[in-house]
Amino acid sequence: MYRALLLTLTGLTAAAAWPVAPPTVIHPWVPPATPYGPGHRGIDLAAPPGTPVRAAAPGRITFAGRVAGRGVLTITLSGTGPPPGGTPLRTTYEPVRAEVKEGAEVVAGQVVATTEAPSHCPQGCLHWGLRRGDTYLNPLLLLHRTGRPRLLPVTGVAEPG
Repeated sequence: MYRALLLTLTGLTAAAAWPVAPPTVIHPWVPPATPYGPGHRGIDLAAPPGTPVRAAAPGRITFAGRVAGRGVLTITLSGTGPPPGGTPLRTTYEPVRAEVKEGAEVVAGQVVATTEAPSHCPQGCLHWGLRRGDTYLNPLLLLHRTGRPRLLPVTGVAEPG
């Protein structure tokens, strides 16, 4: 059931990858209570300026430019729109210098950008976001790899009673 929920949320069936290596989350995703309320609409990964940034999942570059003085890259993910004609998922990365052009198709794990300064983190970081339309999602959903659930025997525990 959890796998079905995950696939409903993301719609992603292809492999996904961490955008930076080694992956160290320094600020988690904190969804806002209301659409305009406070929160952290993505995660921050430790990444000093000059760190290569990889596509988390396959897709098409739909924005590569500057927003409010920061480099931003957006990838619209392949095969993630719920049928029929639903809104696809988009990942965002900032602050970055794009290494690919708008319209380019990319694969998971492909270097698409490099982190740049200034960053809102003292040592530098990559802000990685995930959206479906106007709804922010936790980008870690892309990395969740599910297998078939299985029950394991419990040993070394006394029976009750």
